[in-house]
Amino acid sequence: MNILSFIQSKHNLIFKLVIVFACSVCIVALLPGKQVKGLRVGSFDAIWAGPDLVAEEDLFLKKSQDEIEAEKKTIESAAPLFFENREEEKDKKLNDLDLLKQNNLKAYLLLKPVFDSIYQRGVIESIDIAQQGKQIFLANGNFAEAGIYFDFFTIKTAADFIELELNKNKKSDLAGVNYLNFLSITYFFNKEKTHFYLNSKLDQVSVYKTSVLKGQTLVKRGEPLTNNKRFLINHYFYLQNNNGNSSVIKLLFSWLLVFLILIVLLCYLLFFRKLIFGQNKQIVFLYLIVIVSVISTFIFSKYGLLVMALPFALVPILVRVFFDSRTALFTHLIVVLICSFFMADKLEFILLQLLSGIGTLFTVAEMRKRQQIVNAAALVFIFYVLIFVSYQIGFGTPQLVKKVSVYVPFAVSSVLVLLAYPIILLTEKMFGFISDFKLLELSDLNQPLLRQLSQEVPGTFQHSLQVANLAEEAIYYIGGNTLLVRTGAMYHDIGKIKNPNFFTENQAKGYSPHQEMDPAESAKIIINHVILGVELAKANNLPEQIIDFIRTHHGTTNVGYFLNLMKEQSGSKAFNESEFRYPGPIPFSKETAVLMMADGVEAASRSLKSHDALSINELVDNIIDYKISQNQFINSDITFKDITTIRKIFKKRLMNIYHARIEYPI
Repeated sequence: MNILSFIQSKHNLIFKLVIVFACSVCIVALLPGKQVKGLRVGSFDAIWAGPDLVAEEDLFLKKSQDEIEAEKKTIESAAPLFFENREEEKDKKLNDLDLLKQNNLKAYLLLKPVFDSIYQRGVIESIDIAQQGKQIFLANGNFAEAGIYFDFFTIKTAADFIELELNKNKKSDLAGVNYLNFLSITYFFNKEKTHFYLNSKLDQVSVYKTSVLKGQTLVKRGEPLTNNKRFLINHYFYLQNNNGNSSVIKLLFSWLLVFLILIVLLCYLLFFRKLIFGQNKQIVFLYLIVIVSVISTFIFSKYGLLVMALPFALVPILVRVFFDSRTALFTHLIVVLICSFFMADKLEFILLQLLSGIGTLFTVAEMRKRQQIVNAAALVFIFYVLIFVSYQIGFGTPQLVKKVSVYVPFAVSSVLVLLAYPIILLTEKMFGFISDFKLLELSDLNQPLLRQLSQEVPGTFQHSLQVANLAEEAIYYIGGNTLLVRTGAMYHDIGKIKNPNFFTENQAKGYSPHQEMDPAESAKIIINHVILGVELAKANNLPEQIIDFIRTHHGTTNVGYFLNLMKEQSGSKAFNESEFRYPGPIPFSKETAVLMMADGVEAASRSLKSHDALSINELVDNIIDYKISQNQFINSDITFKDITTIRKIFKKRLMNIYHARIEYPI
């Protein structure tokens, strides 16, 4: 039961720790199993930028089965054919031809030179047409001579040759002589030798494409990269980066390191950004940015994509839009540190991303224009180039800076920074956050509620404008979101649209409906403008951050005028004083606290009979001191130094409005 009570009392803190734990487990599951030795190279990598890459172990690249089959087919198509010179039959045929000399001298004299020409060239055994283009070897004993199949006669071509030659002479002299009987093959196809040679070559086909022994250099610094070299490097790094020893101890300490990095972000929020720390939705958003960044880096590094093309500069932009510059920088630092585990050159990655992120924050310090995102994209590219060139010339590979292709990932990353605007809109919808762009839209005087306020309740509208000017200037000097406080001030009194004539700034001189009403009823109408304002804001889908200004601009103070009037009328008769108190809550930020002061000071200044310096000084001090005495600022992160600055600003501003000056004695 005690444990259950502890969990219930600390459920918010436990929820945040669970988020950190879950994120750390997910990240460790994605991190490389061992220190990354290098990243895969692509077609954009013209030269090797790293130090000489020496193999730490033997590397054998196996061929695929298709590659092996293709190589065997190539060997089969190029394998030579072996023929054996056997002249026994030729000699017998020539002897028969010599016998013809005795019986038919004319036929002999006609055929002898023809057959001498044929046998001098040689007669080869016929083979398939598909094999006739191959190289052939003519074996004669232990020797073999290379040749070309078409340099020899076949039986058919020899017969055609004889026929052609005989047609040139007196073929009638060969009457009764079958001259084809003297034709014989001199080179016979040796099937055994041919198959033996082919099989020996096929047996020599290696299953490995490339082999690199331990200690050999795969690639040297600055060496141009060919496609084969890229393949070798990528395969080597694939084996190096994926054959890590995933022992329990190693995983445990890897998780501990990631957990410590993530918990640092939570501690920063706890000690320096308590408002963010108190909102679980904002905590989830910040850690979601970290997780998405790590997942993107994991995917790009795993599949050999351009990791440097990822828009890491989006992180500080997105965080700055919804929070502040310091939180944006701190979150960006956490993202860069974790993602550096995927990089071979961690120093270069950290320098590039961290410095470009800081440079981005200079551009988006005040997000008032969409042009700033374009400026941020251009600045990111400039920072990338300057840092890369400086690092490579000073500590890396100087010849790399001359390659245009190395700047392509930087250009892609810079262009992707332009995705900030649609992502901001999506985040506003998903998490209910409010960006400066949204505030600019809401503060537009053509917004339906503000237009209605200006047309139907002009007195309250002018009051809201003056309050906005006072609050914005005060926040500018003490630090805070000036655009947020101005927008909140424009909407803080929209509840007066319902009953405008019951409020001083909208009443004609000399008449007030409250003169004919009971003080309690009047107080109820005055107090209800806060409740009606909240309802009207929700009906018009105003963000919660703006509605907070409506809720808190009177805090839990009393409707003093009607409370005092009730006391006078009731005498000793008891009444419920809570009916004269605003429902609250009290302000919980600098912006809402400043708005409360500005609203009270501006409204009270309208009732001054004399707008001189002394009366304005006294008015501002009395209003702010009253709010302090009512404990209205105990939940807001505002200091006495801030309040002193606010007093001076309000006094100066009101004096300018009413053209007041200090009266010096004559």
